[in-house]
Amino acid sequence: MTTTSRRRPAALALALVAGLALAACSATADGATGGAHAATRTVDSEFGEVELPTDPQAALGFYTTDVDILATLGIPLASSQPVRDGYTGFPAFFPQDALADVDTFVNFPEYSYEAVMAAAPDLILNGLGYDEEAVQRLAEIAPTYSVNAFDGADWRDKFRTTAAALGRTEQADAWFARYDARVAEVRDQLDARGIHPRVAAIGWWNDQLQLSCYGVPCLVFADLGLDVAPLALQEDAALSLEQVDQLADVDVAVRSYEPGPAGEAADAETLQMLATSQVWSSLPFVAEDRYFRYDLEMDYGSPSGHAAFLEFLADSLLG
Repeated sequence: MTTTSRRRPAALALALVAGLALAACSATADGATGGAHAATRTVDSEFGEVELPTDPQAALGFYTTDVDILATLGIPLASSQPVRDGYTGFPAFFPQDALADVDTFVNFPEYSYEAVMAAAPDLILNGLGYDEEAVQRLAEIAPTYSVNAFDGADWRDKFRTTAAALGRTEQADAWFARYDARVAEVRDQLDARGIHPRVAAIGWWNDQLQLSCYGVPCLVFADLGLDVAPLALQEDAALSLEQVDQLADVDVAVRSYEPGPAGEAADAETLQMLATSQVWSSLPFVAEDRYFRYDLEMDYGSPSGHAAFLEFLADSLLG
């Protein structure tokens, strides 16, 4: 497998299209699903109208979260799907039955259009709509529904729209019903035990502590009615080690890490470095061991990741 740059000459795109056309002709001749007579429908997208198959049998998610969305919606997957650089498989909290026989290829941060074409998808879900070149090139490979899933908005709004476009509103509604019911259970348990902490997501990069209220953690904080530390609500809040006393009002904090040896080592190194600060070590959430870590893949906004973060937080607060 060769991972290619996002920026390849237009000749490569033409070659990919030609190759796919030959593959499509061969598939039709063999009587495979998804040939020239497959039923389609036209739907609106952020990038105009697109024609999509009504009954895809080999869908591909261009980004990891797209794979989870397809699986959650019950859409059959192509035999090969992408993962981020540094990963060889999908998170344990993804739908394992749907992924049981799926191979992987690295497709981020560099894109492998050859691997996408080799998967022979009859539908592509592309959540990286911020990359206009990818939107165009994927549409040349297979029918593609593109959405900018990383514009800072609640990913669940895009999920609903995507489900409707793919004819899977019922499946999306079922996920929301399960999630909302679980939120209600956790809130009742927190209320029954009088657990109402002030929370914050706190990471370390660029030699500073970084706080934010972007993405899945803050959405789940809100769903559970938790009190988010005011500093975390500020845009691009960052603190040096000399400023960590500003976190004295935080009762519970969370941080993401990348599973695996490299991620474990990086997380341990960060904690060791932070421990050199006596002020940091005396913060309530540090001294009382309430600085919990979660899988980085939960951050990016997908049904399984969002539900998994809820369970992680429930276990952290109630355990």
